[in-house]
Amino acid sequence: MVPEEDEVDRIVGAWARERPDLDVSPLQVLSRVSRLARHLDLARRAAFAEHGLDTWEFDVLSALRRAGEPYALSPGRLVTQTLVTSGTMTNRIDRLEQRGLVARSPDPADRRGVVVSLTGTGQSHVDAAMADLLERERSLLQALDPGERSVLAAALRTLVGPFDSGRPSGRPGLPDPGDRDESVVP
Repeated sequence: MVPEEDEVDRIVGAWARERPDLDVSPLQVLSRVSRLARHLDLARRAAFAEHGLDTWEFDVLSALRRAGEPYALSPGRLVTQTLVTSGTMTNRIDRLEQRGLVARSPDPADRRGVVVSLTGTGQSHVDAAMADLLERERSLLQALDPGERSVLAAALRTLVGPFDSGRPSGRPGLPDPGDRDESVVP
């Protein structure tokens, strides 16, 4: 059941009253997306913490897990998948290795390179955290039936597509798609 009025409606109404010269309709969608993102961030942090992981740790471990057998990637591939600098990734790999969640080994295809592999402990942590995360995310979406979720997913894909494809927005004041935060993508 959709509430008659929510906090975003009140905010939009107040702006419309105070600035009738502005089209505040984008707030109807994007303020709700922003609020949902905050709830999602809290749910994700709770799921990861439940399994002894920080968000960045889950990010690296899930990239390795998604790679499939043998659950190994070069540090460069991890940088690409997690959208951090190489220096940041080196520090993260060091810390994960100290915890026994990943292991470094020589790259058999390149004598100068290394491969980062998920350990059994790392796989157990990321698998459990992922299952917990999905349960929490399902609860965030419980107000939508499967058809509504499908329509929303398609609309969001259309909206996010240009940013993910690397095409600049071309609009002053809008973020360059290359300036990404460290959001987790399971």
